[in-house]
Amino acid sequence: MNQIRNRAKFARTIALYLTCLPVASSFLLPTSTLPSIVKASQHCNYHHFTTTTTTAIMSTNNENDNIVEVAGEPGAAPSGDASFNNFSPSSNIATFDGDAKAKATDFANYFCAYAQLYHQKQMLTDHNRMAAYHAAIVGNADVFKDKVVMDVGTGSGILAVWAAQAGAKRVYAIEYTDMAKHARRVVAANGVDHIVTVLQGAVEEVVLPEEDWESGVLTLADGEDEVGPDGKKNQQVVDIILSEWMGYFLLRESMLDSLVRARDTFLKPKTGLMMPSHATMLLAPITDEEERRIQHNDYAGAMEDWKEFAETTQTMYGVDMSTLEKEFDRESKEYYQLSSRWAELNNRCLLAEPQVVKEFDMHVCTVEDARGVGLALGEDEGSGAPFDFDVVGRSSSTDSAAASSVADGVAGPISGFAGWFTVDFKSRTDEVGRGVAPEVPNPAFLSTGPEMGYTHWGQQVFHLPSAIPLLADQTTRVNGTLEMMRTKESARLYNVRFRHESSRRKTGTDKVGGVLMKGKLDELVYQIP
Repeated sequence: MNQIRNRAKFARTIALYLTCLPVASSFLLPTSTLPSIVKASQHCNYHHFTTTTTTAIMSTNNENDNIVEVAGEPGAAPSGDASFNNFSPSSNIATFDGDAKAKATDFANYFCAYAQLYHQKQMLTDHNRMAAYHAAIVGNADVFKDKVVMDVGTGSGILAVWAAQAGAKRVYAIEYTDMAKHARRVVAANGVDHIVTVLQGAVEEVVLPEEDWESGVLTLADGEDEVGPDGKKNQQVVDIILSEWMGYFLLRESMLDSLVRARDTFLKPKTGLMMPSHATMLLAPITDEEERRIQHNDYAGAMEDWKEFAETTQTMYGVDMSTLEKEFDRESKEYYQLSSRWAELNNRCLLAEPQVVKEFDMHVCTVEDARGVGLALGEDEGSGAPFDFDVVGRSSSTDSAAASSVADGVAGPISGFAGWFTVDFKSRTDEVGRGVAPEVPNPAFLSTGPEMGYTHWGQQVFHLPSAIPLLADQTTRVNGTLEMMRTKESARLYNVRFRHESSRRKTGTDKVGGVLMKGKLDELVYQIP
């Protein structure tokens, strides 16, 4: 348990460190952008943990005592300097249509971390990740043979190398950061530099080499027009797009936007393959009381420490700091209680079978799909993705040691929810490509769930302020909705809103008619740091 807790602490420390690192890495962009980067970096301190759009204060003075009032709704304008947000004017990620300042901010807050080898190593030593991609590529060599492949966000270039080793005739390895220089060395060291071309830049802006058109390496599919709908040269000549684009709880980092635009620009519409091909977001109730109580105690300790600080400052220096206590309480609550936690859970923590909150088909999903979960079209909120869990308490007549699954009943309590994702590498299932695109004979699969042990994604845990107890011979129902939306301060970060209620009934009785107790609606908004 200590090892897992230390790993979680390390992950959160690294997240904060990476947010503040970019000033030292600013040389990676043209010198004309340096002033913007320096200013942007001044706005990123504590960025992950005190997003003003997720302020939540628990209500204590109205009849709905279990409701959390959100003081800064996820769709509200940020209180900081909006000119240094990394949104484009059209509310897209900056690499799509942002100006130089937005791109500099985006680089400072996001991309520069991927130029560090230690960061790449963390991903390369995730053997569940590596094995899944290796199986998908090398295990389907017949699919890759003589194909044109694009690796979006190539990093160290390892996926591009595997694609070349699997028989691709040309691989375009796209990398925005100076990691591209290392990728070229890896490609050359592995003897595939005559196949792999590393292109440095945002995938939204790269242009395929003209010499490959002239040599016949690049050809449009039969019947495709040479000019695209935008009046520019049709570049839909790629047979397979590879990418390891997934972030915490799948969507964090918003790289899916770039992948969708790469697909629409470069992939052959009817016969092209996306790898991974499908993605699924999952949610489950968990018991994790030790960590939940630690968070609660850390918050209480932070407030006690503030009170002592304020008293000391008043006594020694004659300055009253109590006026700031409310804001410090808000910050502390956001950090300790209303931020999700990276965790490496085990199956014993799960209290019910996980449920799907959203699925993506990578061949047809849109930028709108990537904006979040459970949102109305073009809006920052919506009806949410529904979930409905039955958590069965232990039977008073059954030895708890003999229980082998959640169906046998669990002791609990319910400490919160955990979210994770899976991805598939399989044949196309959409109407356009099914039966037309090449079949993937050896599908591969990657899960970041508790059953897999360690992955660098882990699970995102959303602890409840108060645990929900489980009683013997009773079933606790927890149902509600989940919304996931981008913050207004960063196009790369997300908030998650839970609206849920709980009820209890005698195990085996009707879910509606046999209710013994029903709680009030809870609403909580968490930030994913």
